[in-house]
Amino acid sequence: MQQQIAPTDGGHLSGQFRNTAHAISESRPYFDAPQMVDLMAVHGQSTTGRTIAWGNGPPESRPQVIDFVRCSYLGLDNHPVIVAGAIDAIEAHRSLHCSCARTRLNFDLLGELEQILSEIFCARVLVFSSGMLANLGAMPILASGQLTGGRKPVVVFDQFAHISLACHKPVVADETRVETIVHNDIDALECLCRENPVVVYVCDGVYSMGGYSPIKELRQLQERYGLFLYIDDAHGISIFGRQGEGFARSQFPEALGDRTIIAASLAKGFGASGGVLMLGVADHEVLFRRYSLPYTFSVAPNLAAVGAALGSCKIHRSAELGQRQRRLAQSIHLFDHRIATAEQGNSVPIRTITIGSEANAIAIAKALLDRGFYTLVTFFPTLGQERAGIRVCVTAEHEVRDIERLCDVILQKIAEITGKPYPLR
Repeated sequence: MQQQIAPTDGGHLSGQFRNTAHAISESRPYFDAPQMVDLMAVHGQSTTGRTIAWGNGPPESRPQVIDFVRCSYLGLDNHPVIVAGAIDAIEAHRSLHCSCARTRLNFDLLGELEQILSEIFCARVLVFSSGMLANLGAMPILASGQLTGGRKPVVVFDQFAHISLACHKPVVADETRVETIVHNDIDALECLCRENPVVVYVCDGVYSMGGYSPIKELRQLQERYGLFLYIDDAHGISIFGRQGEGFARSQFPEALGDRTIIAASLAKGFGASGGVLMLGVADHEVLFRRYSLPYTFSVAPNLAAVGAALGSCKIHRSAELGQRQRRLAQSIHLFDHRIATAEQGNSVPIRTITIGSEANAIAIAKALLDRGFYTLVTFFPTLGQERAGIRVCVTAEHEVRDIERLCDVILQKIAEITGKPYPLR
């Protein structure tokens, strides 16, 4: 299913890209219900491994909950090397934030971080405060044609592209034509490549609800038609690749080239904070350093984030990374052995258990919490209505017994609450 955006008589593009009021009015009950039973907007303190001291007050007096929500897939978010890196960076500069446009002045540690990440990812890396800001800085430049020889491209979004990508459609449409295609529809994308001289495809590498993009097929279209690829691999970084270069980057040649940009997060598998863009050529780097608005106007990562990322770089260059990747693979295999999902058998650590009814999904997630497991209940607008589910993020830090107990309780509570065994038909 494609979304055609046609020019108006005035030459400007017109189309409906925002449905904020509808999304809020339709989803409000789904947000209200889990918040009332402490499944959303909660507080806690991370202790050891994946355990959280739930709520507020002295940690020793709070209930202990096993977290299957956070996306620190390698369990690096509370690694002592990363925590020490954040502290050391602040102490070295006696400051937290450089309140100056990055076109003028930057902390030296930020330059060091970009240099090391460029070596790890084998690309020209720019660091942002978040992945969202990295995408915000890239989309207008991409749509303008500055990266495609001055020719404005048709920008094609995957239907399931993360909201941090899809929310920029109105900005892109102000520059050029926008299309949206069914998830991973290579045939539809190839048809657009045949019909248009310059096409950009915007997608995730690993999708936040599980699954991934067909990188091999996308590269074939790139070689055949000159397709420009913009891939947000926020959930693929660190868990794939010899140096943790990610799901997408590990499937490209050593030279990224001038028709690929990979965005990523440093706040998930990487265990630190911030976002990055991986660029392939010097001209693109110059453009982004001068004209990417979040880069140029005082939105640099603070020194705690920079120091934490430098600490993570040390781990990524050590044997520990491979050890954690292997432990993660074992954890995923264990979960798959217990519960079948649409993602079963792939190496992505995200599993979604489809329930259907929003009320049932919320009740199941609450029952899991009562048994000491915090999982993510998902619903509209992330998923379609009556397609709610439970998302589980498996990590290298989860104990075997915790995964086994979680799976047993999931199956038990689904049967009790829905009256049917899993998988639900």
